[in-house]
Amino acid sequence: MNNEPTTEKELLAQFQSTDPSLALTELFETYADPIYRLAIQLVGDPAVAEDVVQETFISAITHRNSFEGRSKISSWLYRIAYNAALGRFRARHEEPLPEDEPDDEISIPMPRSLVEWTMTPEQMQADSEAAEYLQKAVQSLPIKYRVVFFLRDMEDQSTEQTAEVLGLTVAAVKVRLHRARFALREMLSGYFSERLASSR
Repeated sequence: MNNEPTTEKELLAQFQSTDPSLALTELFETYADPIYRLAIQLVGDPAVAEDVVQETFISAITHRNSFEGRSKISSWLYRIAYNAALGRFRARHEEPLPEDEPDDEISIPMPRSLVEWTMTPEQMQADSEAAEYLQKAVQSLPIKYRVVFFLRDMEDQSTEQTAEVLGLTVAAVKVRLHRARFALREMLSGYFSERLASSR
């Protein structure tokens, strides 16, 4: 008999039962990699990112009965991971944390030159050369913009889910995403101008 949960409601019920092992395994297999990718955006160190993944699932299993199911399980896990990663970021960097900076502060310059291209972030990640340039550009963003771009455009979270994970308003997510995309477009314009020229 197959006891694997088939819906998120069933998964949550099993996770909050006296024997959550099967649900925990499914959650880990589904979300460990995305949580690692989120952590690496914040801490930059693979070993520390692995620690964040472990801490996330330990915290989730410890506090599973406090989760009321008002949001998606993925958003809840991302939020735990985000808080864990921020704690390590605070200990390792002097850069202000995302919540420490006002959203009306213009910390990204206006683009000087833009080159149009048609590749989406998903398509760029599938292209190994473009993915390398994209990752370097994303890592150069201030963290407040980097994490929003990562969740929205690289992990395909909705604006509402991203706001919930980061503890922001929907309006703040939209502002930060717009600025991140604008900055990345400038940073990647040189690469794409050379790529377009070489293809002619």
